[in-house]
Amino acid sequence: MSKAVLYDATLCIGCLECERACARYNSLSYDDAVSAEQQTSERKFTVVRSLPDDKYMRKLCMHCADPSCASVCPVAAMTKTKEGPVVYDETRCMGCRYCLVACPFDVPKYQWSAVLPLVRKCTMCSDRLKKGLATSCSDACPTGATITGDRDALLAEAKKRIAENPGGYVHHIMGETEVGGTSVLMLSAIPFDKAGFRPNSVYGKGPLPANTWKALSKIPDVVSLGFVALGGIWWITNRRHEVAAAELSEKKKKSTEAAKPAGGES
Repeated sequence: MSKAVLYDATLCIGCLECERACARYNSLSYDDAVSAEQQTSERKFTVVRSLPDDKYMRKLCMHCADPSCASVCPVAAMTKTKEGPVVYDETRCMGCRYCLVACPFDVPKYQWSAVLPLVRKCTMCSDRLKKGLATSCSDACPTGATITGDRDALLAEAKKRIAENPGGYVHHIMGETEVGGTSVLMLSAIPFDKAGFRPNSVYGKGPLPANTWKALSKIPDVVSLGFVALGGIWWITNRRHEVAAAELSEKKKKSTEAAKPAGGES
C-alpha cells in the first residue's frame, strides 16, 4: 500500500526539527542562514514557513500520485515509486529542467552555481520507507505534527480530526484531490491559499499529465522530434562516459600486468 506523510499545521510549533532532520538525511549543510530561509532551494528541501498569529505551514515536495515532473522528463530521471515518493536519478538527468517548469507546486530546484549541476528536491526519505521506517522529518517532530503511514489510513485520520474539531480546521485536506492526489497530505486552521499555496481551482482534481499530453498533441511534430533528439544526445553523452571509463580500466589492467615480474622470478 502506498505510503504518505500527514502534516497538521495546528500541531506545529515551528521548532524546525523537521528541517534539521531533512538536512541530516540528505547530507545538506544547516546553519542559521539556512534556517532563516523561508523558501525551498537546492540546499533546503523542506521549509517551515512562519505565518501571522503564530501559525506555521510546511513546504516540501508533495509527491504527486501522477507527477507532471515525471511525465515531461524525456529520459525518465524522475519516477514515481510504489512506496509513494517521486525520486530523481541523477545518472539519467540531462539537465533540460522541464521538471522545474512542470511542477505545479514549484518544488524542484536546480544547482545553478554548481560545476556539474543537478536537480534537487525532497525525496520523502525513499530509502527509509523501503525499510518500513517513517520519514526522518516524522521521526524528528516532537508534537506529532508530521506523521508517516498508509495513505488511506492518514486520509481517514485527517477527516476524523476535522470532524472532531470542525472549528479548528479548514474543511479541506490539501493533497487529497489536488492534481489527482498526492502522497503528502496537509491540514490547516487557515485557508491554504493564505498559507503559501495557490487557490485549489488552479491545481484541479485531475492528474496534470493528462493536460500535458493534450497540449503536446497540438504541438508540431518537429517539437516531438526535438524530445527524441535530446534523448539521443543524452544517450550518446552517457555512452561516451561509459566507453571512456572502460578504456581507462583496460589501460590500468594492461599497465599492472606489464609491471609484474616475468614468470618464475621473485
